Amino acid sequence: MSLSIVIMAAGKGTRMKSAHPKVLHKIAGRPMLSHVISTTAGLSAQQQIVITGHGAEQVETTMRQAFSSLPLSFVRQEPQLGTGHAVQQAVPVLPNEGTTLILNGDTPLIEAATARALVEASGGDKLALLTIHLPDPTGYGRIVRDASGQKVLAIVEHKDATEAQRAITEVYTGVMAAPTAQLKHWLSKLTNQNAQGEYYLTDVVSLAQADGVAVVAAQPRDEVEVLGVNSPLQLAELERRHQRAQAARLMEQGVRLADPARFDVRGTLQCGQDVDIDVNCVFEGTVTVGDRVQIGANCVIRNATIGAGVVIQPFTHIDGDTLGATVGEGSIIGPFARLRPGAQLGPEVHIGNFVEVKNSTLGRGAKANHLAYLGDATVGERVNYGAGSITANYDGANKHRTVIGNDVQVGSNCVLVAPITVGDGATIGGGSTLGKDAPAGQLTVARAKQVSLAGWQRPEKIKR
Repeated sequence: MSLSIVIMAAGKGTRMKSAHPKVLHKIAGRPMLSHVISTTAGLSAQQQIVITGHGAEQVETTMRQAFSSLPLSFVRQEPQLGTGHAVQQAVPVLPNEGTTLILNGDTPLIEAATARALVEASGGDKLALLTIHLPDPTGYGRIVRDASGQKVLAIVEHKDATEAQRAITEVYTGVMAAPTAQLKHWLSKLTNQNAQGEYYLTDVVSLAQADGVAVVAAQPRDEVEVLGVNSPLQLAELERRHQRAQAARLMEQGVRLADPARFDVRGTLQCGQDVDIDVNCVFEGTVTVGDRVQIGANCVIRNATIGAGVVIQPFTHIDGDTLGATVGEGSIIGPFARLRPGAQLGPEVHIGNFVEVKNSTLGRGAKANHLAYLGDATVGERVNYGAGSITANYDGANKHRTVIGNDVQVGSNCVLVAPITVGDGATIGGGSTLGKDAPAGQLTVARAKQVSLAGWQRPEKIKR
């Protein structure tokens, strides 16, 4: 049975009070619409159609870049005349067979299992609605059932509901699955005779009833799956609920979080055994953490692999970006350290406070403990890189590489002007600026002769 997926993402989101399209506001570091598309990507649909409207070009460009490998297409709803009118825009590209699943781009946390169960409930010949009981159903369409409570008769929008109907706590979540051919027929019969003067998708329920098509309901595992976002407050509340669920999942696997309420995963985080994470840590992209890792407070880690037994001190920033970053087992990083894209640290490396490493490899036991910069460098084993030293890797137009051999001692406040090679066992005297290779096993010093001038006086400030 063929499956088509339609995602409604045309709304302006007036209550967001933002120039950005509502569906591009982020949950866990990704646009809400991206979450929905990612979830449905595993349903093996023949096509995914996104209905855009407000900020259409921005939405379409963003999604095309993020999902270039998916069978994603776009139709526009201009002007926006209701949910029924939105889905009508997809009719010309829908087939005449199979099932159509309709989702909302501002309801980002629906699970694939829930969507799949709804499609199965439709079975290709029934109208299936995703419903849920809410303690406060304000704003949602109410599910009206027959006297037995088994048969769904209609969905009544909140603004059109009577007082008795508003007392109903079972609501429609905005998600449905229907036989495609019949859905197209029902959409052609929608009218805007209601309080809002809009074309309601929910009116297909009564049209299905009139055609003798069974209307069934299914429920999600958790209400967080169907909570939509219409304001910054709702966005923040949903973010926190999502992060709390992420924290619970990790703690069930044995990760120890100092405070699950102060923890954010904005991507994928995989942790080994006996991992400790302090407060206010943020994980972005794809992060893998080995056994016995300790991560201090206020760290940000993105697209990185952290080896077993690593200690990451507070306020460390690791950003692998597209190149990735690796920290070898037993290393100690921070506090206030920064690892940039391409940082590849071997085992037992020490990177201390206010040290920056970019596109560089460090061998086993190398140390840069204070106020240093290593950019575009290959650093050998057991190197001691002094405080205040830098690799001058940029000549104003091109980047050049510094190669430092094993067992090198680099004194404080040195400048290694790349391209340059420092041989194994070399020692660089403090304060040196090197523009030529330093031989292995020798002391190399390159600094001005110290001079003291007798009788010299500081200039005095001119009084005006």
